[in-house]
Amino acid sequence: MYYNQKRIKLGLKGLSPVQYRAQYLS
Repeated sequence: MYYNQKRIKLGLKGLSPVQYRAQYLS
């Protein structure tokens, strides 16, 4: 799951907070 944290960090640059939370929870 460590790679998912990288995706989340990268996603923060492109996703809105709502999309980021949805991505994180899914």
